[in-house]
Amino acid sequence: MQIIKLNSTDSTNSYLKRLMLERTLEDFSVVVANNQTNGRGQRGSVWLSDKGKNLTFSVLKINPSTGPRNQFMLNILVSLSIVKALESFNVPKLSIKWPNDILSDEFKISGVLIENLIKQSQIEYSVIGIGLNVNQLKFEGLTKVSSLKNIILLDLDKNELLTKIIEKLKIYFKLYSESGSGSLRREYESYLFRKDKYSTFSGHNNNLFTGIIRGVSASGKLCVQTESFNKEFDLKELKLIY
Repeated sequence: MQIIKLNSTDSTNSYLKRLMLERTLEDFSVVVANNQTNGRGQRGSVWLSDKGKNLTFSVLKINPSTGPRNQFMLNILVSLSIVKALESFNVPKLSIKWPNDILSDEFKISGVLIENLIKQSQIEYSVIGIGLNVNQLKFEGLTKVSSLKNIILLDLDKNELLTKIIEKLKIYFKLYSESGSGSLRREYESYLFRKDKYSTFSGHNNNLFTGIIRGVSASGKLCVQTESFNKEFDLKELKLIY
């Protein structure tokens, strides 16, 4: 496994994709940076991080065995890998906020951005970007964001966290290739934030409504039950308010 360590870059995902144009990289190659000047998240959001305090890295997965119609499986595998890695560091009350935010007791501590190259109806490779709040203490203007240090009151070694997450990624991708998606989907849903609880959502035209998360469809849509309808929502169609 190649680990490329950078002091600073615009985005580890972007750097890894540029590097792939220059040379051949092996499966599970990693780019990790002390500082990202243009880190990105889901919905086009910006990932803000204090320099040197957190873990920001990208992983290359070659031929991930998921076709374009089953891309959401990548979110399942990556989310479970992060959760299981953090459990080994005794991080409490972990959950997955659909599709792939990692929470501890309702506070976001990690986010994921997966970018795929699709050729001839197959995913040729995936670039998996992961940001994990480790030792940063303050998050100005963000009330639902925290860090591992704030939660478990310990300084954690970022290299140890990186090693454990990569270890879990290899395990979960192997499980998927050998056993398929069934048990992994059930495991993902067992961690799903606010599953089977009444929650408030913002939908079309920012209209608020109340419903219950019942699970995730095969295509990765969030299944929500209300008093008047059962519906599957795509990422751009729905926002969980709590």
